[in-house]
Amino acid sequence: MDTQDSVRAQRPWIASYDEQVPVSIDYEAFPLYALLDRAAANHPKRTAIVFRNWKIRYEKLLELVEITAANLRQAGVGPGSRISIMLPNLPQSIITYWAALKAGAVVVMTNPLYMEKELVHQLTDADCSHMVTLDLLWPKIADLRERLPVRTYIVSTISDCLAFPLNKLYDFKAKRDGQRPAVPYGPNVLRWKALTKGRERVAGDVADPKNNLALLQYTGGTTGVAKGVMLTHYNMAVNVQQCSNMLHGLQDSPQSFLGLLPYFHVYGLTVCLNWATYLGATMIPFPRYVPRDVLVAIDKLSPTVFPGAPSVYISLMQQKDVTNYRLDSIKYCVSGSAPMPVEQMREFERMTGAEIIEGYGLSEASPVTHINPIKGLHKVGSIGLPFPDTDVRIVDMEVGTVPLPAGKVGEMIIRGPQVMKGYWNRPDDTASTLRNGWLYTGDIAYMDEQGYFYIVDRKKDMIISGGYNVYPREIDEVLYEHPKVKEAVAVGVPHAHRGEIIKAYIVPHEGEEVTRAEIIAHCRQKLANYKVPKQVEFRTELPKTIVGKVLRRALRQEEEDRRHGEGGDPCRAGQEAGVVGADPDNGFAEANGGTFAGADGAGTARGDDSVPVAEPGASPLPGADSEDVYSWEGLDDEPRTEGEPGREPEDRKDADDEGKEPAGR
Repeated sequence: MDTQDSVRAQRPWIASYDEQVPVSIDYEAFPLYALLDRAAANHPKRTAIVFRNWKIRYEKLLELVEITAANLRQAGVGPGSRISIMLPNLPQSIITYWAALKAGAVVVMTNPLYMEKELVHQLTDADCSHMVTLDLLWPKIADLRERLPVRTYIVSTISDCLAFPLNKLYDFKAKRDGQRPAVPYGPNVLRWKALTKGRERVAGDVADPKNNLALLQYTGGTTGVAKGVMLTHYNMAVNVQQCSNMLHGLQDSPQSFLGLLPYFHVYGLTVCLNWATYLGATMIPFPRYVPRDVLVAIDKLSPTVFPGAPSVYISLMQQKDVTNYRLDSIKYCVSGSAPMPVEQMREFERMTGAEIIEGYGLSEASPVTHINPIKGLHKVGSIGLPFPDTDVRIVDMEVGTVPLPAGKVGEMIIRGPQVMKGYWNRPDDTASTLRNGWLYTGDIAYMDEQGYFYIVDRKKDMIISGGYNVYPREIDEVLYEHPKVKEAVAVGVPHAHRGEIIKAYIVPHEGEEVTRAEIIAHCRQKLANYKVPKQVEFRTELPKTIVGKVLRRALRQEEEDRRHGEGGDPCRAGQEAGVVGADPDNGFAEANGGTFAGADGAGTARGDDSVPVAEPGASPLPGADSEDVYSWEGLDDEPRTEGEPGREPEDRKDADDEGKEPAGR
């Protein structure tokens, strides 16, 4: 058996690849910021970013990035420095990210929605010397300064990347409405805008991409504290090359990416920023998710690629006036965070003509490891095929060393060039997760005969009831089939005699009335008796991550609190788990996708690694007003080209270097 045949035998999924996808890739080992260098060299006149009435070409973006990198060096950022970027999706996020990498820093992307405990832990654990943030977030930071290792703060404002007259209008309204916090600018608190000015440039000098860290990506944990995933320049550059090969053909024409997925999460960072830059695509950052604003932006800016999550796609379809907007510019939707229900998937594809491509990933793998073929067989409910040069096994859940055949359920383990270096300063956690070169995902899955993988559940979500192993996702799918059920989740709750019993939490469709007896009868028709929920609770909403993934652990925590007589404070449980919109009055997070649509990776989000997407209308920006600067309703058909952030633009045509413009009609 020759080498090719041996590889195919070990990787049966290769036979299901599109013919354009290589069995193996000859990876280039370059610093991650080389993606921007190449985009600027190949497409200098192409629009890189569009935000409200402001846009910038790739050649100018590179210039701003390298000037900012030089000023970061002057501010004390050096090779290996950890710099926290705590920003929502804004042009400032993109500029700062590339500038920090060119300055030699290790980027620590920080969720603006973090609360005190999370911020102190992350910044202290990473020992961040610098932080880039927004003036609207300063009150949160100011109260913590004495407890943080940060020596220098760099503060931006929304208007830094708005063109005239919106920049002036924003500043006026913010001051008038008292939404401009007093920031004590000085030697240790710098204005972000000042860092974009000057003549000195730093092009970057990372010498060892395979070992030099580019990113510390903090991943939550169903238990324990968040850990910093160490991702090298090579890890992340490899993952972009893998994405581009699996989703082939996108480089053949100009693309534009709708940036709803948060850049501060590795999925959004890789797909909406790194991969978009690799393609020389136009990036359309959204700092918050408001369904109507997204529809208006799609109609006006004609994005071609819409990475997101099922909760976001579904919420857009639920808008009453959705048919009034042109959505047919969208060609590809890369979906993550949870499986997309079949009927909703077909409806969205009918409305847009786009194909929803489901996949999977996790922070520890940069993050994408699986995706459905772009042209070949797309199996609904499957996370797809492993990437080139990525080995995947299903092993027994007891010892984790016995490979299981196709069709058998076990823990999924992964090996490939995109897998992390380890956890920051946590050798014991690294040793338990990385074993003999294999990444133990904690996800329960199986592979079919054609090499397609399916997530059954999260290892820690499995319910053991009366000695039986029960995978709650199977029950969830049955609950969703009931015509009166809008949202549902099954959770194992403690029971004195059975260990755990199954409880179903149900959100009915608006105007519908459904009883416990109806739900139980429905489940009895489709599930073995030991899988039928013993308890049913009806709610108006479910606690969710900011990516729209239901938090089973918040519900379990609530039940634990009730059991121990603590009154069950689901708001607290939700907040500790990272829920957006946790409301002290109703006890749980507002639902339905959100500001940051995302997933742990390019597919099923891990239960311990939830991504950010706030509920519709929610924002990481205090005082953000969807009817003003954040609304896309009054968007100019032709955003103005900026020469420098915050300055009035010159009137000049922004023609694409290939005679095409991916954003705008």
